[in-house]
Amino acid sequence: MKIILHLLLLTLSLKSQTAFRFAHISDTHIGSATAAEDLRRTVHDINSLGNISFAILTGDITEFGADHQLRLAKQILDSLTVPWYIVPGNHDMKWSESGGISFSKIFGSERFVFDHEEYTFLGLHQGPRMRMGDAYWATEDVAWLDSVLSAMKNPKRRFFIATHYPADSGIANWDVVTTLVRKYNIQAFLNGHWHRNYFGYFDGIPGVVGRSNLRARDSVGGYNLVEVRNDSMIYSTRIPGRETKHPWAIVQLGERIYLSDGNMQARINAASTNVRVAWEERFRTSMSAPPAVTDRYRTFALMDGSVHIYKDEKKIATLYTQAPIVASPALDKSRIVVASTDSSISCYEITTQKMIWKVKTGASVVAVPLIDDGVVYCGSSDRKFRAINLKKGTLLWSFDSLQGHVEAKPLIVDEKIIFGAWDEHLYCLDKKSGTLLWKWKGDKPGILLSPAACEPVSAGGKVFIVAPDRYTTAIDIITGKEVWRTNRFQVRETIGMSEDGERVYIRTMNDSLYALSTMSNKPEVIWNLHAGFGYDINSAQIREKDGVLFYATKNGLLIAVDGKSGRLLWKIKVDNVIAHTPIPISKNKVIFSNIIGTVCKVTTD
Repeated sequence: MKIILHLLLLTLSLKSQTAFRFAHISDTHIGSATAAEDLRRTVHDINSLGNISFAILTGDITEFGADHQLRLAKQILDSLTVPWYIVPGNHDMKWSESGGISFSKIFGSERFVFDHEEYTFLGLHQGPRMRMGDAYWATEDVAWLDSVLSAMKNPKRRFFIATHYPADSGIANWDVVTTLVRKYNIQAFLNGHWHRNYFGYFDGIPGVVGRSNLRARDSVGGYNLVEVRNDSMIYSTRIPGRETKHPWAIVQLGERIYLSDGNMQARINAASTNVRVAWEERFRTSMSAPPAVTDRYRTFALMDGSVHIYKDEKKIATLYTQAPIVASPALDKSRIVVASTDSSISCYEITTQKMIWKVKTGASVVAVPLIDDGVVYCGSSDRKFRAINLKKGTLLWSFDSLQGHVEAKPLIVDEKIIFGAWDEHLYCLDKKSGTLLWKWKGDKPGILLSPAACEPVSAGGKVFIVAPDRYTTAIDIITGKEVWRTNRFQVRETIGMSEDGERVYIRTMNDSLYALSTMSNKPEVIWNLHAGFGYDINSAQIREKDGVLFYATKNGLLIAVDGKSGRLLWKIKVDNVIAHTPIPISKNKVIFSNIIGTVCKVTTD
C-alpha cells in the first residue's frame, strides 16, 4: 500500500512539474523546393498532438521575402489550432520587394509579447533589412524592448526573447540588448538561423538555437517540442508523424543573477592620426539607405517616413511621408524626389516641403530614383521601370517587362540607362524611349545571384558589375556581350569607378581592394591592397573624390585609399553596424552614415 501511494505521489509530482509545452519552429524558407510541404506536415503534426499550448517561429519564414511567399506561409500557419507567434529573419527582409513592410501587414507585426502562466515571451527582429551585412539591433527595436521590460510590474518575472539570429557576434551590436536584458530575469534566447540544434551561452545568457523545419537531405523535416517545467526547459526534436527524439538540451530555469554588464563593445574605436568626426547626428530610427547630398543640401530619409533636410550641418526642415522609406532620395537644385513603400514616387519643393506631384505605382518602391536632364528615372516592385517628367510628374514611358523588383540606383551613359533587377538580369534601355537595347544574364542561375544590389559603372565602352555569384563582369555597352568575366577576386556587390575613368574598383569578400584597368579587354590588375577589414559582404559602393577612394564596411569601418597607387591613407571606425555608401565632399571630407541612423562628417587635416 505504501509503495502504491509513493508511486501515485511521484506521478502527481511529475505532472505538476510539466507546466506546458510549446513548439519552436524555425527557418521554414517558404518558396524553396519542399518548404510548403514540410511546413504543412509540421502544422498537421502539432494539431494532432493536442497538448501544445502555442508555437513560436524564429524567422526566415520565406526564401526571398516576396509577398506571395509571405501570404502562402500565413495561409499554412493559419491552419494551426494553437496560437502562434512569429518574427522575421534575414531572408524575409534583405531581398524584400516591399522593403520589409509586407511582413507586418501580413502577419500583424514584426514583434510580439505575451504572457503564459508565470512566463513572458517577447519576439523581435534584428536586421539586416534591405542591406547585405551582419544582423543588428535597430534603435527603435531596442527602445521597444526597453519599454516592455521596464513596464513589467515584477522585475524578477521570468521571460524569454525570440529572435532569428543567435545573440552572438553575428549581430554586430549584440551587446546593446544583452546588456539591457541582464538587468532583468531573462531565462534564455530562442533563435534560428543556423539550421541546426545548438545550446550555448551568449554573453553569459542561455541560448537555444532550433533546427530548420526543412527536410534537407532527409525525407521529412522537423521542429522542436519544448517542455517547460518549474525548474527546467527541455528541448526535443520532433519528426512530424514519426517520433519525438530524446531530449538534446535542458535549460535550468529560475532567478538569474548576472554579476556584470557582460562583454560590452566600444561604440567608437580609435582612428588613424589626424582623422576625426567633425559633426554627428544620431536619429532615433533606422536609416536603410545613404543620404542624398548636393552642393546645397544633405537629406536623410528614415524608416519612420521622415526626410530630414540640412544645409551644411544645420537642419532647415523635415518633411513627413506616409510610409517607411528604404531608398535614398534624389535631388536637384530645388526639388527632392522620394520613393516610398506606400507604392508611390513623390516630388517635393525643398524650401517649403510642399508636394508638387505624386505618382502611384502598383507596389512598394524600394529603388533609388535618379534625376537627369529634367527626368526622374526609377524602378519599382511592380516590375516596371519608369521615366517621369520632373516638373509635372507626367509619365514619359514605362518599361514593363521585368520579372523582379529593382533596388539599386541606375546608371546613365551615352543616352542609355542601365540597371539590374532581382530576376537575374541586367537591363540596358534607350533613355529617351525606354526601348530595350539589350539584357544580360550570368551563367550561374538563381534569383539571389542577380546583379541587382550593385550600382553599375562604365568606362572604356564597357559596363562593369559585381554580383552575389562572386564574379566581376565587363560587358560591351553597345552589344551587351561579355568582354570578360572572372571569379578570381571573389567579389560581392561592391564596385566603384575612378573620376578619370581609368580604374574600376572592386572589393573582395576578404580584406582586399583591387583597381582594374577599364581599357583592357581582360581583367588587368593595376594595384591591390590588403586593407585588413576582414570578411565583408556589405553592399555599400565605392566612391572617389579628388583622387581618394572611400569605402565603408559592414562593421562601420571607413577606409580612404589613394586611387592611383592603392596606398592606404587612413581608417576610422564609427560604431559597429552596417555602413552605407560614403558620400565624399572632398578628399578631406566625407559624409558617413549607417543603418541605425548615425550620420557624421569625417575630416582629415
